[in-house]
Amino acid sequence: MADSVPRVFLVVVDETPEHQLAVHYAARRAAHTGGRLALLHVIEPPDVQHWIAIEELAREERREAAEELLQKLCDQIAPIAGAMPMVYIREGRARDELLALIAEEPAISILVLGAGTSAEGPGPLVSYLTGRGSTRLRIPITIVPGGLSVDQIDALS
Repeated sequence: MADSVPRVFLVVVDETPEHQLAVHYAARRAAHTGGRLALLHVIEPPDVQHWIAIEELAREERREAAEELLQKLCDQIAPIAGAMPMVYIREGRARDELLALIAEEPAISILVLGAGTSAEGPGPLVSYLTGRGSTRLRIPITIVPGGLSVDQIDALS
Protein backbone atom coordinates (compact mmCIF):
# COMPACT_ATOMS: atom_id res chain seq x y z
CA MET A 1 0.00 0.00 0.00
CA ALA A 2 1.73 3.16 -1.18
CA ASP A 3 1.09 6.54 0.41
CA SER A 4 0.53 9.49 -1.88
CA VAL A 5 2.30 11.76 0.61
CA PRO A 6 5.91 10.85 1.42
CA ARG A 7 6.86 10.29 5.05
CA VAL A 8 8.67 13.25 6.54
CA PHE A 9 11.49 12.56 9.00
CA LEU A 10 11.90 15.59 11.31
CA VAL A 11 15.21 16.21 13.09
CA VAL A 12 15.90 18.93 15.65
CA VAL A 13 19.16 20.68 14.79
CA ASP A 14 21.05 22.28 17.65
CA GLU A 15 24.61 22.80 18.84
CA THR A 16 25.02 19.27 20.19
CA PRO A 17 27.26 16.74 18.44
CA GLU A 18 24.55 14.06 18.50
CA HIS A 19 22.21 16.01 16.21
CA GLN A 20 24.54 15.26 13.29
CA LEU A 21 24.11 11.53 13.83
CA ALA A 22 20.33 11.95 13.96
CA VAL A 23 20.39 13.98 10.72
CA HIS A 24 22.52 11.35 8.98
CA TYR A 25 20.23 8.53 10.13
CA ALA A 26 17.06 10.39 9.10
CA ALA A 27 18.54 11.35 5.71
CA ARG A 28 19.35 7.72 4.94
CA ARG A 29 15.93 6.54 6.10
CA ALA A 30 14.23 9.20 3.98
CA ALA A 31 16.28 8.20 0.92
CA HIS A 32 15.62 4.48 1.41
CA THR A 33 11.87 4.87 1.95
CA GLY A 34 11.06 7.59 -0.60
CA GLY A 35 10.51 10.08 2.21
CA ARG A 36 11.65 13.61 2.89
CA LEU A 37 13.97 15.08 5.49
CA ALA A 38 12.92 18.11 7.53
CA LEU A 39 15.21 20.08 9.82
CA LEU A 40 14.04 22.24 12.73
CA HIS A 41 16.24 24.75 14.49
CA VAL A 42 14.77 26.61 17.44
CA ILE A 43 16.27 29.91 18.50
CA GLU A 44 15.87 29.95 22.25
CA PRO A 45 15.15 33.30 23.91
CA PRO A 46 18.05 34.73 25.91
CA ASP A 47 17.98 34.39 29.68
CA VAL A 48 18.59 38.10 30.16
CA GLN A 49 16.64 40.83 28.40
CA HIS A 50 18.59 43.87 27.24
CA TRP A 51 17.48 47.16 25.80
CA ILE A 52 15.18 46.66 22.84
CA ALA A 53 17.70 47.83 20.22
CA ILE A 54 20.41 45.50 21.53
CA GLU A 55 17.95 42.61 21.81
CA GLU A 56 16.77 43.10 18.20
CA LEU A 57 20.37 43.07 16.96
CA ALA A 58 21.16 39.94 18.96
CA ARG A 59 17.98 38.30 17.65
CA GLU A 60 18.96 39.05 14.05
CA GLU A 61 22.44 37.63 14.68
CA ARG A 62 20.97 34.43 16.17
CA ARG A 63 18.65 34.06 13.14
CA GLU A 64 21.54 34.59 10.67
CA ALA A 65 23.63 32.02 12.55
CA ALA A 66 20.72 29.55 12.41
CA GLU A 67 20.26 30.11 8.68
CA GLU A 68 23.99 29.62 8.06
CA LEU A 69 24.06 26.43 10.15
CA LEU A 70 21.07 24.98 8.31
CA GLN A 71 22.37 25.94 4.87
CA LYS A 72 25.69 24.15 5.52
CA LEU A 73 23.84 21.12 6.86
CA CYS A 74 21.48 21.06 3.86
CA ASP A 75 24.42 21.21 1.44
CA GLN A 76 26.10 18.29 3.25
CA ILE A 77 23.05 16.10 3.69
CA ALA A 78 21.01 16.65 0.50
CA PRO A 79 23.06 14.13 -1.52
CA ILE A 80 22.43 11.49 1.18
CA ALA A 81 18.73 12.34 1.59
CA GLY A 82 18.15 12.44 -2.15
CA ALA A 83 16.56 15.90 -2.01
CA MET A 84 17.04 19.26 -0.35
CA PRO A 85 15.61 19.05 3.18
CA MET A 86 12.68 21.15 4.30
CA VAL A 87 13.87 23.75 6.80
CA TYR A 88 12.05 25.29 9.74
CA ILE A 89 13.46 28.04 11.95
CA ARG A 90 11.36 28.99 14.95
CA GLU A 91 11.85 31.13 18.04
CA GLY A 92 10.87 30.07 21.54
CA ARG A 93 11.38 27.08 23.81
CA ALA A 94 12.60 24.07 21.83
CA ARG A 95 10.05 21.57 23.12
CA ASP A 96 7.12 23.97 22.68
CA GLU A 97 8.13 24.89 19.13
CA LEU A 98 8.79 21.26 18.23
CA LEU A 99 5.38 20.14 19.45
CA ALA A 100 3.69 23.08 17.72
CA LEU A 101 5.39 22.27 14.40
CA ILE A 102 4.38 18.60 14.61
CA ALA A 103 0.79 19.66 15.33
CA GLU A 104 0.77 22.16 12.43
CA GLU A 105 2.39 19.96 9.77
CA PRO A 106 0.43 16.75 9.15
CA ALA A 107 3.09 15.45 6.71
CA ILE A 108 5.62 15.07 9.54
CA SER A 109 5.41 11.40 10.40
CA ILE A 110 8.54 10.49 12.38
CA LEU A 111 10.65 12.48 14.85
CA VAL A 112 14.34 11.55 14.93
CA LEU A 113 16.39 12.74 17.91
CA GLY A 114 20.00 12.19 18.86
CA ALA A 115 20.65 11.07 22.43
CA GLY A 116 23.55 12.68 24.24
CA THR A 117 26.24 10.58 25.84
CA SER A 118 27.06 12.80 28.82
CA ALA A 119 26.55 11.88 32.45
CA GLU A 120 23.63 14.36 32.61
CA GLY A 121 21.54 12.05 30.43
CA PRO A 122 20.28 11.93 26.85
CA GLY A 123 19.37 15.62 26.68
CA PRO A 124 16.37 17.71 27.67
CA LEU A 125 14.25 17.00 24.57
CA VAL A 126 14.79 13.24 24.66
CA SER A 127 14.12 13.18 28.43
CA TYR A 128 10.95 15.24 28.11
CA LEU A 129 9.52 13.46 25.06
CA THR A 130 10.17 9.97 26.44
CA GLY A 131 8.65 10.97 29.77
CA ARG A 132 5.64 13.13 30.49
CA GLY A 133 5.80 14.86 27.10
CA SER A 134 5.12 11.61 25.24
CA THR A 135 1.37 12.11 25.68
CA ARG A 136 1.56 15.24 23.51
CA LEU A 137 3.01 13.44 20.47
CA ARG A 138 0.99 12.09 17.53
CA ILE A 139 4.00 10.47 15.83
CA PRO A 140 6.65 7.92 16.80
CA ILE A 141 10.14 8.92 17.93
CA THR A 142 13.36 7.30 16.77
CA ILE A 143 16.25 7.95 19.17
CA VAL A 144 19.72 7.63 17.69
CA PRO A 145 22.35 6.83 20.36
CA GLY A 146 25.04 9.49 20.39
CA GLY A 147 27.81 6.92 20.74
CA LEU A 148 27.26 5.34 17.32
CA SER A 149 29.66 5.84 14.43
CA VAL A 150 28.56 6.92 10.97
CA ASP A 151 29.37 3.40 9.73
CA GLN A 152 27.10 1.90 12.40
CA ILE A 153 24.32 4.31 11.42
CA ASP A 154 24.78 3.38 7.77
CA ALA A 155 24.42 -0.29 8.68
CA LEU A 156 21.25 0.41 10.67
CA SER A 157 19.58 2.68 8.14
